[in-house]
Amino acid sequence: MSELPRRKHPRLKRYDYSLNARYFITICTFLKRKMLSKIKVGRGLAPAETCLTNHGKIVEMTLSEMPSRFQYLEIENYVVMPNHIHVIMTLNAPAGASPRPTIMDIVCAFKSLSTRRCKQVSQIEKLWQVSFHDHIIRNEHDYRSIYEYIDNNPAHWAEDVYYCGDTPYFCETNLQK
Repeated sequence: MSELPRRKHPRLKRYDYSLNARYFITICTFLKRKMLSKIKVGRGLAPAETCLTNHGKIVEMTLSEMPSRFQYLEIENYVVMPNHIHVIMTLNAPAGASPRPTIMDIVCAFKSLSTRRCKQVSQIEKLWQVSFHDHIIRNEHDYRSIYEYIDNNPAHWAEDVYYCGDTPYFCETNLQK
């Protein structure tokens, strides 16, 4: 029997994820199901848009509520794509503030709350994959590049690393215009 490959730990060793910093977070849906939005390609000079499904609307609403749940959190930019979300989160707690939530605490709360809410409107087993990708934004150039990447992500959906070809959408009902 062959041994399974060891999973690489996704966080930086010895880094305190409660430190004041900007973080670029990517969270994928379970099995990368396209259930959060649909990309509407713009014509001519019109930009591509995301049309949120009911699940996507719940995810967006839950994300917008996170700063009121975590006192020193700011959501600077985000996009809800068909099978993942990208978010720039900033932690900005004054010295000595307690408790100081970590990015893991915030993402865990977000995933739990959004999943619970989505289960109230449809029968889904899981909403999110285990874990998430994070990147600590180290300087202004890095920040601008990521901010622009988030803004342009819908226009480059077919080239996105999370694009799963022409697989059908899990939930296409009640798309907003």
